[in-house]
Amino acid sequence: MEDSEHFGVWLGRQLRRVGMTQAQFAEELDLTRAAVSAWVTGRAQPKPTLMPRIAQLLGTDLATVVTRDTDAGSARPVTWHHRLAHADGGREYGNAAAFAFDANLAVLAREATQNSMDERYDIARPVRVRFTLHELTGEHLNRFLTALKWNELEPHYDVAARSRQKVGRVLAEGLRLLREESSLLLLRVDDYNASGLTGPEYGDGRFAAVVRRQLDSHKRDDRAGGSYGLGKATLWAASRLGLVLINSTLSESHEGRTARRVVGRLDLPWRTVDGVAYAGPAWLGEPDTEKEHEGVSRSWWADERTTADLWLERDSDDPGTSFLIVGAHDAAGHSSTLKETYDALVEALADNFWAAMTAGRSTPAVLEASVRAMKDGVTVVEERRVDPTERHPALTRALRSHLDGETVAELTAADQVVAADVVLDVPALRAAGRGSGVREHRAVLLVTPADDADTEHSRIVCMRGTRMTVTTRRPRNLGLGVDPFQAVLLAGFATGNDDESVRAAEAFLRAAEPPEHDRWGTTDELTATYLNAPRRLTEFNAAVDAALRAVVGRRSTRPTGDGPEILRGLLRLDLPSAGGRRVEGYPVVDRVSGRVDASGSWTLDVTLKVPQRDDSWQLVPVAKFDVRSGSRPALRWAELTANENCRVLDGRIVVDPEVRSARFSGTTAVDSHPVPASLAGVVVDIRQAQEVPA
Repeated sequence: MEDSEHFGVWLGRQLRRVGMTQAQFAEELDLTRAAVSAWVTGRAQPKPTLMPRIAQLLGTDLATVVTRDTDAGSARPVTWHHRLAHADGGREYGNAAAFAFDANLAVLAREATQNSMDERYDIARPVRVRFTLHELTGEHLNRFLTALKWNELEPHYDVAARSRQKVGRVLAEGLRLLREESSLLLLRVDDYNASGLTGPEYGDGRFAAVVRRQLDSHKRDDRAGGSYGLGKATLWAASRLGLVLINSTLSESHEGRTARRVVGRLDLPWRTVDGVAYAGPAWLGEPDTEKEHEGVSRSWWADERTTADLWLERDSDDPGTSFLIVGAHDAAGHSSTLKETYDALVEALADNFWAAMTAGRSTPAVLEASVRAMKDGVTVVEERRVDPTERHPALTRALRSHLDGETVAELTAADQVVAADVVLDVPALRAAGRGSGVREHRAVLLVTPADDADTEHSRIVCMRGTRMTVTTRRPRNLGLGVDPFQAVLLAGFATGNDDESVRAAEAFLRAAEPPEHDRWGTTDELTATYLNAPRRLTEFNAAVDAALRAVVGRRSTRPTGDGPEILRGLLRLDLPSAGGRRVEGYPVVDRVSGRVDASGSWTLDVTLKVPQRDDSWQLVPVAKFDVRSGSRPALRWAELTANENCRVLDGRIVVDPEVRSARFSGTTAVDSHPVPASLAGVVVDIRQAQEVPA
């Protein structure tokens, strides 16, 4: 069978499992030892007539010998194996990789999800990532601890928790909560349409990189977001108990199987238990039968009952991996309740992966993400798929316009998106020498007006690769009075292109990122790999800011193209005089355009300049006819409509804090006109609500 494990490899493992040598097996079959050795080494295959006898000797059936998709005989006991202390006396009081990141759930969500995106299997479909919070109490907790073989671990925890190191204090708190409150929070991260933990138990491969090794990312795709092999450590850092269980469905078979490859890894500090010194980590699995790994716990192919008892069931046959964080917590202390933790995960996914979750008409999203919460097997907060438009409407609009090819050259409406090229000169590699040339990469800057629902605005969101947000920064030297905007910088593969310059830019920017992958700056790798790298980064940032200024620079306050010249002459701003009561910091009318419609009403479009402050502005627009003498007759509004960065409430224009400009339109009531609109000019003023007489 094409996906079956090679007979010789399978047979060798079965002989070790039953404790039989090749010579003993040959004797039972009335063959020479050389014949069996040839089978094990793959130089020959047994005759079909021998298969029933081989099955009998191994204590299994003929189908198992033929398909080789499972091991023969009964399963070996699953147990914990603790690594013995180093012979040279070296000690580790915790996993240093876990301290490379800020300890909070937002970082966990970012790193775990990015790792899943880097392992996308079918590029025609998005990776699906689901976070499940699960609180266990009472009998549900007891059953889980039994399946976890807690009795084997507890003596190690008791000793490790007495350590005076930081890790020991965290473990002590985790044990206290478990024992005093009889409650345990699990956080499971499932991904689907990902590669899964493929590869051998100890050799090079995804499994060993995650389960056995540190600083091994094992990522071969140029588009990968991670490159240090540190992101996986956030899973263990998010556990008060330093414990993560794993169930993986493989995209390519290992030992003839793909489903339910299960293992557990525990990270504890150096300790002495019952007179034996242990180095730190431990693994849950079957005792290995390989001579060089004798006694070491290796992964095992679990049955459905076992994965259910460990809360590791997967809901489809799609390849991917489930990581169960035991004793999950937000080490930063921002989230303490189940609902707060749930909300923190939703926000983190939306903030970091809104672009990866955005699809165009013909471009699928890279990611689908959801969060749910359970208690003792019952859903308490329904699964919620993260919608990027809810938290970042303008940013998603900008990217979707780019994906659909609907960008424009100049902003003339609130829903438009401008695309501008920004050149990144990728410097020469040091290994190539100074004579090698600079590669020119064209990044794409997308700019659109900010949305009323945007929690933050007027910044540049920078990304590469699979469109995860790398950094967000404020632009420089835009000048005063710039309308709120959102800008997205697509570099490398995030542009949607794939050529030599794109690959060069991707490698350069990846080298400019620290382990957190949260900024582009000078790193050891960058300066060791490229010539003049810091200067090229500085030039790139300056080019981005210059491109942004060209798009959002201050527009002319003079109305142009707003109807016939005779009407433009009738429009005027009612600006305060220098000696008046208006002072700097008061909202004013910035510009106005309008026309007289068929009914005789003035239809006006008004843009306000609004100073920032902590509270909302409550403003009342006032329209008056501008006459040569006497008081100006005030007009009533037949209709007021909010256009940008404001809303209409009971005849008032409400502008939220942090907004620098707003735009509304209004239509005057004809029955309030003392003379026809075409015979008088119009003045537009704005007042705070409390200034308006009753």
